[in-house]
Amino acid sequence: MSRLLIIFFLGGPASAHADAPSDYAAQCAVCHGAAGNGDGPAASSMSPKPANFQDSAFWSTRTDAQIKTVIKSGGLAVGKSPLMPPASDWTDNRIGAMVAYLKTFKETQ
Repeated sequence: MSRLLIIFFLGGPASAHADAPSDYAAQCAVCHGAAGNGDGPAASSMSPKPANFQDSAFWSTRTDAQIKTVIKSGGLAVGKSPLMPPASDWTDNRIGAMVAYLKTFKETQ
C-alpha cells in the first residue's frame, strides 16, 4: 500500500501542480496580476475586470467546477472578458492543478 501512495504522490496531482505557477505567469498574470489580485498590466483597460483571486468573497461564490469551466472554455463562454482565451488543449489534470494553484492566492483570515 505504501508503494501505491508514493507512486500517486510522484505522478499525481502534486507533479501536475508544479507546472501551474509557470502556466499562470505565462497565461494569466498579464490580466490577473502576478499576485492574483486582478491588477495585471492589461487589467486597467478591461471590462469586466479580471477576477481577484486574493478575495475570499470571490471564492465563496465559485465552485471548482465553475473555475474549471472558465479555464477550459475561456471568458467569453461564461459572460466574462472575451480576452481570456480558452485553454481547450489543456488536460483535466492540468486545469485541476491550475485551480489548486489559484486557490493559493486566497486571503487567509
